Amino acid sequence: MGTGAGSARALAVAFAVSLLACSGAVAVARAQDTERIEGSAGDVLEDDPVGRLKVYVYELPTKYNKKMVAKDSRCLSHMFAAEIFMHRFLLSSAIRTLNPEVADWFYTPVYTTCDLTPWGHPLPFRSPRIMRSAIQFISNRWPYWNRTEGADHFFVVPHDFGACFHYQEEKAIERGVLPLLRRATLVQTFGQKDHVCLKEGSITIPPYAPPQKMKTHLVPPGTPRSIFVYFRGLFYDTANDPEGGYYARGARASVWENFKNNPLFDISTDHPPTYYEDMQRAVFCLCPLGWAPWSPRLVEAVVFGCIPVIIADDIVLPFADAIPWEEIGVFVAEDDVPRLDTILTSIPMEVILRKQRLLANPSMKQAMLFPQPAQAGDAFHQILNGLARKLPHGEDVFLKPGQKVLNWTEGPRGDLKPW
Repeated sequence: MGTGAGSARALAVAFAVSLLACSGAVAVARAQDTERIEGSAGDVLEDDPVGRLKVYVYELPTKYNKKMVAKDSRCLSHMFAAEIFMHRFLLSSAIRTLNPEVADWFYTPVYTTCDLTPWGHPLPFRSPRIMRSAIQFISNRWPYWNRTEGADHFFVVPHDFGACFHYQEEKAIERGVLPLLRRATLVQTFGQKDHVCLKEGSITIPPYAPPQKMKTHLVPPGTPRSIFVYFRGLFYDTANDPEGGYYARGARASVWENFKNNPLFDISTDHPPTYYEDMQRAVFCLCPLGWAPWSPRLVEAVVFGCIPVIIADDIVLPFADAIPWEEIGVFVAEDDVPRLDTILTSIPMEVILRKQRLLANPSMKQAMLFPQPAQAGDAFHQILNGLARKLPHGEDVFLKPGQKVLNWTEGPRGDLKPW
């Protein structure tokens, strides 16, 4: 915040305290207890996938994975890094089988997002060629892809718009899902209802946020939540969208224009060294869409117990069959952003406290993270649980002799170039 930030913050705290006092609270909201998710969702969250499925990991030439990381280690820390850590996890997991004849699922470890600009931004333009080349390799070397054309295979595609491989929605929609992946199960960060880039049966996962880094920024228990609404990030992406017509569909711009001077809102483009600590001092954390509907803020908010305010119409959230997003978050339609202050100050205190108790549940936080080494109930295990729930495969996944479903030459001409 700019000039007068201290007095504005004081006003915000005073307002929040008075708001909560009216509801019978004695301090800024911070629930001290935890609450388990009841019913089937809680059971799913705590499932153990071991013994429920077997995965065969293809051995690819290192140019598809390890050499890419060796060339640019920044791939290990960006929001798409789940594809790398999923591979490493599976190599030592108890569900891995070395016998493909008994496998339920086949995994192809190809790092389609580890192709970075000098500024560290993933380039999606070569990803279809990389993926197509990897699929051609496994189909020529093993018989398992050919008998189902990928229907018992899964791929991790954590691009902005998944296997549409583009960061701008218009271009992603125009491309569509890579044709060769239309029978496979996609594990992806992108999820939006009735969208051409969300293939039916996909597993939506959280983006990667560095677990160890977050753990080093934990504040003492009981630290008051003295910030009412918190956000740090871009409101306009002038480099990629100079006219402001596409980025976040205008939702972020609306947040800034409506609330930049509102003392309840601690919002800025600055990214302070206390970012993680600040989230733990906030009651609500804004999680608006960017180029895609999702962002790492969703993970950070859950881990730090800050109620996520999800501004992304029709979003499909990570592990939605296990995490009750309606109960832990607040959903605000993109068109309702100008009413954010009214919406958030109208939420009853007992509702805020229950959301905080649910967020305080360790299993909820664990499910959003990709720790190394893996831990029970983490995001790796939630992905495996999702794959296990798709078993057994029906007879319809297997093709008859000579039958073909996928067209290898379909798609933009540039995708057909060798890699």
